[in-house]
Amino acid sequence: MSVGARGRDISRQFLFESIIISLTGGLIGIGVGYLGSWAAQLMMLPASVPLWSVLLSFGVCACIGLIFGYVPARKAALMDPIEALRYE
Repeated sequence: MSVGARGRDISRQFLFESIIISLTGGLIGIGVGYLGSWAAQLMMLPASVPLWSVLLSFGVCACIGLIFGYVPARKAALMDPIEALRYE
């Protein structure tokens, strides 16, 4: 805000960052799940990963990023620029 950003811009930046972090974690989790399933199949254990569970987990990650990113984004957008610079 001190260099001309609007509250809406700061809010979008925080939300985008939290969603990207959540989705990255979701992708890593999906990869680990597939690797675990593959390792179980190598040991002759029945294992499969249905597509609906992958899509559901990815959707939950996106929602968590959106929900838990909203509060800090709103707080940052409403913060007085002078107070933010003083806090640093």
